[in-house]
Amino acid sequence: MNAILGRWLVWTRPRDDRGDVPGWVLVTVMSVGLVTALLAFAQPALVGMLRNALNSVR
Repeated sequence: MNAILGRWLVWTRPRDDRGDVPGWVLVTVMSVGLVTALLAFAQPALVGMLRNALNSVR
């Protein structure tokens, strides 16, 4: 009877997702790095496009 109870407790135990934390941290850090790198190269063009758009609204 104890073996059945032990198996039931193992099956109903909540999942432990702590091992996945480095994965989402790595994805977040890489995303921030990618956006920062793209912004460093594209900032002058983006600022120019925004200024042109705002001037055309006036």
